[in-house]
Amino acid sequence: MAGVSITTVSRALNDSGAVNIQTKQQIWKLAREHSYPFRGYMPAGPTAAAATLTVVIPRPQGRGAQLSDPFILELIAGVGDAARARGCDFIISHVSPAGPDELLPLMESNRASGVIFLGQSSLHSAFNRLAETQSRFAVWGAELPRQTYCSVGSDNPLGGRRATLHLARLGRQRIVFLGDIEAPEAMQRYQGYLAALQETGLSPEQDLRVPAHFGIEAAEASVDALIGRRIKFDGIVAASDLIALGAIRSLLRAGMSVPGDVSVVGFDDVPFARYSRPALTTIRQDTALAGRLLVSKLLNSDVNAELKSERLPTDLVVRESCGA
Repeated sequence: MAGVSITTVSRALNDSGAVNIQTKQQIWKLAREHSYPFRGYMPAGPTAAAATLTVVIPRPQGRGAQLSDPFILELIAGVGDAARARGCDFIISHVSPAGPDELLPLMESNRASGVIFLGQSSLHSAFNRLAETQSRFAVWGAELPRQTYCSVGSDNPLGGRRATLHLARLGRQRIVFLGDIEAPEAMQRYQGYLAALQETGLSPEQDLRVPAHFGIEAAEASVDALIGRRIKFDGIVAASDLIALGAIRSLLRAGMSVPGDVSVVGFDDVPFARYSRPALTTIRQDTALAGRLLVSKLLNSDVNAELKSERLPTDLVVRESCGA
């Protein structure tokens, strides 16, 4: 099928330097399409892994999808634990795609059993196009309109709604949404925030939607600016725990009490949220379940099977930063 000799195919399947990369990619693609087993990273044997998965982290937009991000580390741990339970290896790719032209070459040259993308960044349309020819990938992220690829992600609208309703039930009247809504997940959390405001009879105000990148320092600067403009607020729904902790740092530095003056809710429930002072009320995302689902999607299905997207439940974890 590839129009080359048996020797060339054998060399290509073993990633020999004697075969050029274009021919290798063609042969790997044919092998995957016809379910022809080949080992990409180690010889078959009693210690060989049952499969190998590649984890790819797209270049960030909105949430800073860096390895140092505590939530990304939690997701990687979830994937790693699930892969280990299945007798699989997983590797973290050095490739960080930033545009649609980088996705197809990545998939065609990748010899793993499947690829897990941690985050959609701005690649929603590109993933839709990739799904037209590639099926061995899954994405951690929000399920979006007219989506044709498989994603596993949390129920972000419900999480944003629960966080906001909790503050409203505590009597908070001027609740800030803190985060960049360009990121798909943050936008869905903001939609939940708006739904809760409507449900409780509170009016959304432009001054109370405050952009902040997914990082402590950026959130501090955003809340500093909000305080400097003398805008009154008594609650914050943050798009992530890092943003929430940055907000708390800014509030305390300004002499304000948390939760006395301002109640704060985060999103993620990263491990250090429970150890902050005050301990952070947050919306929990189940990264262990996410890892199991992402791995099982790629290992349990036929090569050409359509992978179904999944939405994970979110839970409100009440701690000290809200006062109740």
